[in-house]
Amino acid sequence: MMNRRTLLCGFILGTFSAPLVAESQQPGKVWRLGVLVPVEPESPTEPNVAAFRQGLHELGYVEGQNLAVEYRYAHGKAELYPQLAAELVRLKVDVMVVGSGAPTLAAKNTTHAIPIVGVGMGGDPVVIGLVTSLARPGGNVTGVSYVTGGGFFGKYVQLLKEVVPRISRVGYLRDPRNPSSAVLLKEAQAATQAFGLKLQDLRVRELDEVDGMLATISKQRGASLIVAGELLLMRHPNQVTELAARHRLPAIYGMRVFMDVGGLMFYGPSLADLWRRAATYVDKILKGAKPADLPIEQPTKFELVINMKTAKALGLSIPQSVLLRADQVIE
Repeated sequence: MMNRRTLLCGFILGTFSAPLVAESQQPGKVWRLGVLVPVEPESPTEPNVAAFRQGLHELGYVEGQNLAVEYRYAHGKAELYPQLAAELVRLKVDVMVVGSGAPTLAAKNTTHAIPIVGVGMGGDPVVIGLVTSLARPGGNVTGVSYVTGGGFFGKYVQLLKEVVPRISRVGYLRDPRNPSSAVLLKEAQAATQAFGLKLQDLRVRELDEVDGMLATISKQRGASLIVAGELLLMRHPNQVTELAARHRLPAIYGMRVFMDVGGLMFYGPSLADLWRRAATYVDKILKGAKPADLPIEQPTKFELVINMKTAKALGLSIPQSVLLRADQVIE
């Protein structure tokens, strides 16, 4: 099966060679964008960045012709967010596009003048203080959210129960410093209680704490795991999935990136789709719209991915009913 990276790279090579310039663009005008990428590899063909570039291209923006883009990559290092945002401000970009919640907060704290399009925005942008409301953001920040609370935790637990009916407890691996972490914890507690399971809060602030946390819960009968899609854990997906495998914990992950390095299951919004949709916000802003008046959009495209190799290593038999619902099955 063609994977997302191959598909999007193909779009870049195939479609960027035939530029399309929108009639609405000002003749000779070159817009400047600043893009702050929090975790993904430093490459314009990285799937999420590639999806954003493809979205811009479909709207008539061509890098090197009517568009100049300044990319900044933080590699998951939170201490770099303010510095990189400040660099983009000094470059006087017309619009700043920022992935995830914490980097978007850093960008907002750096400038109140430059429009900011947040991608993912750490879940609920109202809860973490990015905007005043979803319908009318009210400041210089708008964009697309990555809402994974409420019903999502119910889906996580349901999938774990379908794949491993014997589970009796769920460990929730998270970084409590995440702005929306406390709210998501309450939703996780409600979801596990609804299924008659116990929730174990596994709070980590450093990667070297993960091994001990997973070792402790793995000693308890019927243990399983939900791994939050947070920057601390996303910076080290290989190590996190390896530790889950070592302690033989069936796990479902909150970000697609874990599936490329051996994660068992992922369910959630398509981050690449959110980046692609962010291009429409850039287009509207460059045509005169104000971020304060552009409603925050929520995810519309979701993915279920199953890794059969990992399932076999854990001795799990994935039910056919789950496989039929999967958007991708990794053999």
